[in-house]
Amino acid sequence: MAVNKEKYKEIIAELEGKATLVAVSKTKPVEDILELYQLGHRDFGENYVQELVDKEAILPKDIRWHFIGHLQSNKVKYIAPFVHLIHGVDSENLLKEIHKQAAKNNRVIDCLLQIHIASEETKFGFSENELNDLNVLNDLQNVRIKGLMGMASFSDDMNLVRSEFKKLRSIFNDYFSPKQKTPETAETPLTIHHSPFTLSMGMSGDYKTALEEGSNMVRIGSLLFGERNYNK
Repeated sequence: MAVNKEKYKEIIAELEGKATLVAVSKTKPVEDILELYQLGHRDFGENYVQELVDKEAILPKDIRWHFIGHLQSNKVKYIAPFVHLIHGVDSENLLKEIHKQAAKNNRVIDCLLQIHIASEETKFGFSENELNDLNVLNDLQNVRIKGLMGMASFSDDMNLVRSEFKKLRSIFNDYFSPKQKTPETAETPLTIHHSPFTLSMGMSGDYKTALEEGSNMVRIGSLLFGERNYNK
């Protein structure tokens, strides 16, 4: 299937002024990416390091590449020279490695902390307690925390999905709200200073609910590019 241009235009109109669309192009050919690029789109998301490296090498340099998969520390060095935003930072060790590789490339790399909100244990991410105990950020000058990312349960129960998005929005508000901090809350272990902030939640099947719950970045693939064939 070629790119669904009508659906793309519909989603862009729906998101205008509310959220950024990351077009999830994993397993899709460069021709499909170029179709969206020629419509003016610049934010694309990939899940696999080698595929991302290969595509970045041959596609236009003004594309903003988002890494949205589970990133292993030993693969950071391959995307550090160019990645625009890493969505799924889920451990302190990964943060340290991103900082190390960013410094080698004389860059500051923007990151989102992934929070575990789903009912499935297979999902990655910090727990709320782990997030509160994360106190290394002031030492990592080449990492810039831009917000949070989360994946809801893969479920047809939209009440469950909505409750998980609400939970993530609540955590986001605790750490990234522009409201003035009171003396009682000023000295939290996780200190964030880099606004504007991103709350990345919502994919093809649940992005409308995510938008209703405050998402300002959605990751949409199959609605734009069709279902994926992983056996090709």
